Amino acid sequence: MVASAAETPEIAIVGGGIGGLAAAAFLHRAGLPSTVYEQASELTPVGAGVVVAPNAVRLLRRLGVLDTFLERAVQLQVGWEFRRWQTGTVLSAENLEAACERLYGEHTYTAHRADLLDAIGSAVPAGTVRLGRRCVGLDAAGPRPVLRFADGEVVEPDVLIGADGIHSVVRSTLAEPSPATYSGLCAFRALVPAERAPSFARRPAQTLWIGPDHHLVHYPISAGRLVNLVAFAPAGDYSIESWTAAATVEEFLTEFAGWDPRLIDLIRAAGTPGRWALLDRAPLRRWSVGRTTLLGDAAHPMFPFFAQGAAQAIEDAAVLAACLAGDRADPARGLHRYEELRRPRTSRLQEVSHARSFVNHLPDGPEQEVRDASFRDADPLVANSWIYKYDPDAAIAEAVTGAGG
Repeated sequence: MVASAAETPEIAIVGGGIGGLAAAAFLHRAGLPSTVYEQASELTPVGAGVVVAPNAVRLLRRLGVLDTFLERAVQLQVGWEFRRWQTGTVLSAENLEAACERLYGEHTYTAHRADLLDAIGSAVPAGTVRLGRRCVGLDAAGPRPVLRFADGEVVEPDVLIGADGIHSVVRSTLAEPSPATYSGLCAFRALVPAERAPSFARRPAQTLWIGPDHHLVHYPISAGRLVNLVAFAPAGDYSIESWTAAATVEEFLTEFAGWDPRLIDLIRAAGTPGRWALLDRAPLRRWSVGRTTLLGDAAHPMFPFFAQGAAQAIEDAAVLAACLAGDRADPARGLHRYEELRRPRTSRLQEVSHARSFVNHLPDGPEQEVRDASFRDADPLVANSWIYKYDPDAAIAEAVTGAGG
């Protein structure tokens, strides 16, 4: 049976990153075609490593792309392996291989962002993504959103989804002004070829080295061919918030002078590191206006300290598709329901991710000793069950039951 035009709204997605492609994939799965407008003229393997936890893995399986993803992903055996900055002493470590699937039905993986994007993209029909389409303006006040591109093209879809990232043009139109504030932190990111990395960094483990005002995370990606390295340090007067901004290995080394020599060796093996400022943004009070909404980093940019940015964008996509499919006659109502379902969860993750920076960066002393002692008795996999057990279908069903009760 072919759906009528009224039952099949024309859906435009601005942004072809993880959230945008996940939205297109879940919409396609729900029988709703869409068009993705991506400003890049070609899709290149940008970015570095991501942790893909059970809540996201569950959705990759639902899309039918998990096997594709696993071709280049690394299954973590150990996670939350906290180490002391000077000596590398292990403060705690979680056996993910033994517990993750038992608790949440899926394992935890690490991957290059491009590999995750490719896997999700494999569920998007050919011709869905239009490249070289830079959005420069939006009018969401009318009955249909009006989208304008740099080359003069104008598109008037029935539904518009802003998945255009942390510098979202769509958000700047929908949401109240909320300028980013200085966090005092910046991040370094680098990829190290496995053959140049020390053996401890090649293990299928997510390791976090913590010390005064700094911490550093590493884990293997790309089927073990690379080690992803991301570190956080005081920003000073650095304020560039861009994936393409670069630093030098010498700048990276200076920040971690005096740390365990093995870690210094790992940093020395890195190529040109990226560097960007972490700017702070409070949770938005509104994501949607009429038939236009936000998704992923455009809606809820968060510090990376719980490694949930990509996962939350994928969750957004699954819930959004279900809400639009369940209310085809009134897309605005479907978008409102989507926002009601997603905003409390993502706002909570924004807040806890923000707080984690203070815990990781305590100076050596009594508070640090109490923190380190607390790690020995902690079980972060269980403590964060509210993150990893989440299932969009269950969340939607629970909301319906609650509304009916």
